[in-house]
Amino acid sequence: MTRAPLSLPQHLPQPRGFTHTNRRDTWWLFPTITVIYFLSFIVYSTWAAFQGTHYFLSEGGANYLSPMYSPVIWDAPGQVSGHAWFGTWPSWLTFIPVASPALLILWAPGGFRFTCYYYRGAYYKAFWQDPTNCAVGEPRKGYLGENRLPLILQNVHRYFLYVALLFIVILTYDAIMSFIWVNADGSKSFGMGVGSLVITANAVLLAGYTFGCHSLRHLIGGKKDCVSASPGRYHAYKCVSCFNRGHMIWAWISLFWVGFTDLYIRLCSMGIWSDWRII
Repeated sequence: MTRAPLSLPQHLPQPRGFTHTNRRDTWWLFPTITVIYFLSFIVYSTWAAFQGTHYFLSEGGANYLSPMYSPVIWDAPGQVSGHAWFGTWPSWLTFIPVASPALLILWAPGGFRFTCYYYRGAYYKAFWQDPTNCAVGEPRKGYLGENRLPLILQNVHRYFLYVALLFIVILTYDAIMSFIWVNADGSKSFGMGVGSLVITANAVLLAGYTFGCHSLRHLIGGKKDCVSASPGRYHAYKCVSCFNRGHMIWAWISLFWVGFTDLYIRLCSMGIWSDWRII
């Protein structure tokens, strides 16, 4: 049986203008949600960082500290959190625009998230439109790449990882301290409030996000041609890979929970919400 030759065009028509596409699905939905989600967190966290107040709760014996202010190197003027490493705010820190402990430490977790391999793919599409989505026209002719300024700075992510791991230890300590309450006579005992659970969940979610980091996965097993030859390293690699498979979920939920934890402690400290002591 003779078959007729199949004739195909050499070049399929592809719209090239900004947001032009042949796609008929809701390709714009995820980038739009990303913009709203990120902007909401950036606006709130920036506002909260400049407050310098209501970042801890000690009423009723509670021992809560906002993760956006942890660790507290110096307490803000007029604040006594009980968590400050070196006491009250020194007078020589005149280069800080506002006397807020958060401004001294937020560069570390912020830098880790901003340079995260997953987040790059999310906000490159949402904010820089590079590209907006697959097969969707973008507002420039070529890919910007990460081999020159300013995007080459994204390669510092592997170094931010070491600082992020240290912060997991600090936030875990804060979670443990949230279960140590101060009694009326000044003694300390085990206690648990809703805030204790909120702070603990925050530490767990941030740990899940950090332990799934692509850089950590490479650090543990990426340099080995046969990682299974080292049993300890192999099991650690599998553990990190397990977290890595859900990296996107850990990233989104932990981002929300950091903001919610600060908001919870802030509103309780302001007297708008009341923390319920369970034990």
